Amino acid sequence: MEVEQLPRGRHRLTREQVATSQRERLLVAMADAVAELGYAKASVAEIISRAGVSRETFYEQFENKEAAFLAAYDGAAQIVAHEMGDELGHLDEATTVEARLEAILLRYLETLASEPAVARTFLVEVYAAGPEALARRVEVQQRFVDLIGTIAGASDDRQRFACEALVAAISALVTQRICAGRGSELRELHEPVLEYARATLATAGLTGAP
Repeated sequence: MEVEQLPRGRHRLTREQVATSQRERLLVAMADAVAELGYAKASVAEIISRAGVSRETFYEQFENKEAAFLAAYDGAAQIVAHEMGDELGHLDEATTVEARLEAILLRYLETLASEPAVARTFLVEVYAAGPEALARRVEVQQRFVDLIGTIAGASDDRQRFACEALVAAISALVTQRICAGRGSELRELHEPVLEYARATLATAGLTGAP
């Protein structure tokens, strides 16, 4: 991820535009620093150096490093959710459940493979950032469960559990590869995970399962 600097000298940006740009640069810098150094070693000094802003600017935007990380995490979650939503938006109503799952799974894996800092922030370093970050992680994972449940037509606790188990398995497999430095190989999970999804959903008796 690249940090876009403000133009030097006089410019026509409003104060609000400058603040927005500074915040975005800080979030990118936070994600990059955490991905490279780990949450514990990603100091405020490191973050502001990468973002090209002052310490005062950092504390105008965030109370502390944890708050900045939570904002970066929320941004990472929004990127992933937007990409998956965009993929669904291109499918027509006649698209089968299997085709929908195939499409959003591929988009998910491709997004994380192409954004390694987002992937590491989203799936790995969140566990080092404290209880609030973990609560956010649980909330985001439940949103994915809801999405899969809606696509597959889950209507009872058994079917909901199948969707939850599927999301947990996907998350674990992706996280394992990111931790091993194999993020570029995430696309290779597409076919085996899709096969597992077929079996899991069919076993739960979901009406739309292939």
